[in-house]
Amino acid sequence: MNETHGEYTAMLLDEGHSGDAAVLDRLRRDPAVVFVDRLDHQRDALRSLVPTPGPDVLDEAPVWAYYSWRRTAVRLLGPTSFRLLRLDRNRNKITAQEQERLRDVTVGIVGLSVGHAVALALTLEGACGGLRLADFDTLDLSNLNRVPGTVLDLGVNKAVVAARRVAEIDPYVTVTLWKDGVDVESVAEFLDGTDVVIDECDSLDVKVSLRREARRRGLPVLMATSDRGLLDVERFDVEPGRPAFHGVIGDVDVESLAGLGSRDKIPLVLQILDAGQLSATMAASLVEVDETISTWPQLGGEVLLGGAEVAAAVRRIGLGQPLASGRFRMDLDEHLDALADPPLPQHLPEQPVNRAAAPPQDAVDAVVDAAARAPSGGNVQPWTIAADDAGLTITLAPEHTTAMDVGYRGSCVAVGAALHNARIAASAAGLLGAVTVHDGDPGLPVATMTFGSGNDRELSDRYQQMLDRTTNRRLGVPRPLDDAQAGLLAEAAAREGARLCLVTDRDDIAAVGAILAESDRIRFLTPTLHREMIGELRWPLRDSVDTGIDVRALELDSAELSTLALLRRPEVMERLGAQDAGRALGKSTADRIASSSAVAVVAIPGSTARDYVRGGEATESVWIHAQALGLAVQPISPVFLYGVESAELEQLSPRYAAPLERLREELFDVVGAKAGEALAMVLRLSHAPGPSVRSERRADRVRRRIS
Repeated sequence: MNETHGEYTAMLLDEGHSGDAAVLDRLRRDPAVVFVDRLDHQRDALRSLVPTPGPDVLDEAPVWAYYSWRRTAVRLLGPTSFRLLRLDRNRNKITAQEQERLRDVTVGIVGLSVGHAVALALTLEGACGGLRLADFDTLDLSNLNRVPGTVLDLGVNKAVVAARRVAEIDPYVTVTLWKDGVDVESVAEFLDGTDVVIDECDSLDVKVSLRREARRRGLPVLMATSDRGLLDVERFDVEPGRPAFHGVIGDVDVESLAGLGSRDKIPLVLQILDAGQLSATMAASLVEVDETISTWPQLGGEVLLGGAEVAAAVRRIGLGQPLASGRFRMDLDEHLDALADPPLPQHLPEQPVNRAAAPPQDAVDAVVDAAARAPSGGNVQPWTIAADDAGLTITLAPEHTTAMDVGYRGSCVAVGAALHNARIAASAAGLLGAVTVHDGDPGLPVATMTFGSGNDRELSDRYQQMLDRTTNRRLGVPRPLDDAQAGLLAEAAAREGARLCLVTDRDDIAAVGAILAESDRIRFLTPTLHREMIGELRWPLRDSVDTGIDVRALELDSAELSTLALLRRPEVMERLGAQDAGRALGKSTADRIASSSAVAVVAIPGSTARDYVRGGEATESVWIHAQALGLAVQPISPVFLYGVESAELEQLSPRYAAPLERLREELFDVVGAKAGEALAMVLRLSHAPGPSVRSERRADRVRRRIS
């Protein structure tokens, strides 16, 4: 190793240090030295980062970096703030935590033609904190077809050229040089303190020696060859018995390899690279070495591609991510030959919203139709509705449950809503009779209504409003409710044996929005819940919309709808979950809650199946009354809504069970739920235009037998 640090590293000077201040004064007196000060712009950019850095970073002392070969001093942020700002655009392809881990990695590169591209890629990405560069050669004009230097670097040692490039990008990267290159005798010294070895040299004896010493030390070796994008990986760190070059050249004598000319190297090179896998242009060129060309060719673009490949492999090694030994080829020509048109986006068809379809003329059929119009979580319609001339039965269908439907409580709410609709229709038809809810087999509730001759005016008056009831997820205008409206909604819940917790204070509404947004984030990040949530969505032209939720009913703008294509992907959620990130996943819910006039929570006096059926009746009653008052209604089911016990939350989302329990307690507190109560449903009430679409219903969930 031989070095003159000022030749290729920046001199870092702290103006607050007396010795450094004296050096700066001397440099300022030199008319040939240029001073560049853009510190204010750097600090403005630092303050604009999300999240905003803490005071310790914002107030870090700056430095002057003096580049002797440029006769230029540049004022820069201190090391922590510089690194944070320079690498901010890496996030979250490389997370902040991953970036810190990579900072401890030292990479040794032998050969600074292709190796220059590797050093450049590693520096740009912050994929290491230290570089050891070795090359004995100087930069020639013929190197500028592939080495990212300039004519100003001609005659300069290649390792120095690369080190200067690194220093001008990031003066805080630690760089050490072997300007005489590495030979068989100095390989061991070069590898001291190295974590990953990059072989880009031409000497076969050094190549073999590097691998043997790396294997002895348990260091991985990477090599990019720039023909058909070949990347070679030898994980001696996890496979200490692996033969050099994967065993393709056997146990060669290192001394016999020294001093081989270009033509003499070809047989071994062909063994190493696999002659049958070379590109036709490279294979033809090797035939012409020493005849019409002096050595094998390399293209700048392919060299830069090799730098990117090696940087990606170094990241995996540095972060402990999977990376096997072996090789692969990223043949750009092969990919260019396979160009194809991308799929065209399918635009969702517009569907004007009409009034609800007219009910059947037959009175019993009208009652059945009304029951089937009831809302249910994800529009799964978890019931079987059967009727004859004597009465109607609504049976909970457990095969249509989901993970969030803990203990079938959400299904019980849906059954209760269906029962309420049936009562309204029966009353309007003069068929209202006795209603019972009892335990069926296997202990799930069954709601029955015997047809009679009753007519409840309060129910009958709601018949058309029940038919018109729909979900409306549009953003609203937070116009306050008056006392009369609030009273009517409370009465609607009370008549069905429930209590309405109506949240109208703006601060409390914001608190509810934060709770529900975090619940949505957890739903996205919990694999089972995410899979079921995405499975509920229906895309017209591709899916049947008689169950599930038509995506048009989500009332998303074009940006939100485009983002949904990302949110559907489980691997994206897995990545966000690994970082405990994704705060934006609940933003749509938070925005909609913020646009609400009120949040209505239906509380029930217990948590039995019958209590939840009662809660469903109350929910439907409140919903119908709210819509009759001109309010848009959207049901929201937080993850924890039907998880009454801690063990149930643990089963719902093992990772987030504790946060879910905290969120449940916070919601109970904000809405004023009482001890012993359970929550049947959360309804968002707003003043908004009508919805884009109405949810369809499945006919096969009802049976009509004429007696």
